[in-house]
Amino acid sequence: MSDLFTTPAASASKPNPGEPLASRMRPHTLEEIAGQQHILAPGKLLRRAIESDRFTSLIFYGPPGTGKTTLAHVIARSTGSRFEALNGVESNVAEIRAKIDQARTWRDLRGETTILFIDEIHRFNKSQQDVLLPHIERGTVRFIGATTHNPYFYVNSPLVSRSQVFQLEAVSLDDIISVLQRAMSDSEQGLGGKNIEATPEALRHLSEKSDGDVRKALTALELAALTTPPDDDGIVRVTLEVAEESIQKKAIVYDADGDAHYDTASAFIKSIRGSDPDAALYWLAKMLHAGEDPRFIARRLVISASEDIGLADSGALRVAMDAHHALEFVGMPEGRIPLAHATVYLATAPKSNRAYAALGLAMADVEKGRTLAVPPHLRTRTRKKLAAGSGETEEALRYLYSHDYEGAYVPQAYLPEGRTYYEPSDEGLEKRIRERMEHWRQTRQK
Repeated sequence: MSDLFTTPAASASKPNPGEPLASRMRPHTLEEIAGQQHILAPGKLLRRAIESDRFTSLIFYGPPGTGKTTLAHVIARSTGSRFEALNGVESNVAEIRAKIDQARTWRDLRGETTILFIDEIHRFNKSQQDVLLPHIERGTVRFIGATTHNPYFYVNSPLVSRSQVFQLEAVSLDDIISVLQRAMSDSEQGLGGKNIEATPEALRHLSEKSDGDVRKALTALELAALTTPPDDDGIVRVTLEVAEESIQKKAIVYDADGDAHYDTASAFIKSIRGSDPDAALYWLAKMLHAGEDPRFIARRLVISASEDIGLADSGALRVAMDAHHALEFVGMPEGRIPLAHATVYLATAPKSNRAYAALGLAMADVEKGRTLAVPPHLRTRTRKKLAAGSGETEEALRYLYSHDYEGAYVPQAYLPEGRTYYEPSDEGLEKRIRERMEHWRQTRQK
């Protein structure tokens, strides 16, 4: 990695014209960083820690292109620290130890503090991460890690416990447009000296299709500016059509084992639960576009049909199962059609989680309470004989066969203690179940 940020003086040098625009436009101060005001606005904890130079270890967590590496550089510049960088994919224990030895030398000889930045820290295994711990505690280095994966799941607990974790969000549309406009006008680091104009529609399109990734937006703008021939007046005009060609298809931020996978699936199910078919279809489309396993989606639909809809509409489970079978039968891409069918059906169906909640109550009783014995009249024939031999009365051993009675119902005890777990709601078909159960309760009381 470039050593432009090794010392504050060195970092003030002019950028290399051959560097990509996204690298040349990297912010130098906290004020220049796009977005992230939830952690960088004046008065916020991270802003105070940087300005007062009172921090030890930091972990930045967020999508690509949101400024994790940039923020680490800015912190080094703001605090006058040396900047050393490693990558979790390429580096090993020997390189970690070498960087730490260098940091110790600079501290002992010159009194300088070193920030050791490790990109994709989640790629380090446990032993690699553990190498850092004693040196962080001794203050040999100030550690800053960056990851696109939730550090509470993908970074070792001892390292997380020694660090302040800050989550960076996808940069907003307006903030990305501001960055692009600054790049267009900056004659030293940006495109200001190249006689380039861009329409508002073009900048908005680049911002929208970058999906919150500033680096992607700047790269697309640079491609548009450098590959578009000038008009007769010598001006390179970046129109909406040029912008569409430059960025083409939006790259969805989505990894099969990371936060985007789980967050999108969560939004999908919660949209169904919240009876919003439009939102559910959007999250379904995002998962399909990103290459999610359609069987995973089908399984989530089956679970939701019982968990969130349940007896309010038992047809939901049949629709979800039919969608799963149809997906297996026709395959993709046509399999997306029954998935959409089931998604809309579930989202618009009446909702009740009473059956699922009742199971939870019963399981809690089984796990925490006294185990209940099966009443004698419900036992097998062999067990009934044993009960009779122990002195049980004939009446206590007599099982009443429901189909011998009117309405196929006769009051009798099925639990040795009167307990109620399932209370049907008034939603959908469950209202009829509630009415039926109320009739049975009245029959028992006669």
